[in-house]
Amino acid sequence: MFRQTLPALFAAGLLLAAMTPAAAQQAPGTVALYKNPQCGCCENYADYLREQGFTVTVTPTHDLVPMSSQAGIPEDFQGCHLAFIEGYAVSGHVPMSVIQRLLDERPAVKAITLPGMPMGSPGMGGVKEEPFTVYQVGEGAPEVYAVE
Repeated sequence: MFRQTLPALFAAGLLLAAMTPAAAQQAPGTVALYKNPQCGCCENYADYLREQGFTVTVTPTHDLVPMSSQAGIPEDFQGCHLAFIEGYAVSGHVPMSVIQRLLDERPAVKAITLPGMPMGSPGMGGVKEEPFTVYQVGEGAPEVYAVE
């Protein structure tokens, strides 16, 4: 039954309202991470956040694209998982230094995102091949927030 009502909830914005931004205003140091059920790198990213001192709840879902869109993240800028941290959506394998900057500065944006699955990023294997470009999502087109 829940699966049948999920599209209607998204259409009404009710599911997102339950997750963001009010629910994203969770206690400092907590993260709600949503991921594809088959994705292992997302579990690695959750472990990375735990190593950084966060308490992380992981929820498998097949609805990342509509969830990310509802959070304001254009499809070309979406990552492989979506986390809600202290009032912000964080999409993809964003390094802790950028998340910490976001939490320190508290800019008037909805989200930050590191699109794709860049090698060497937190939770991904391999060697970093180029700087990571993290975008901020607010009103208008995404803009560069940080290059790490």
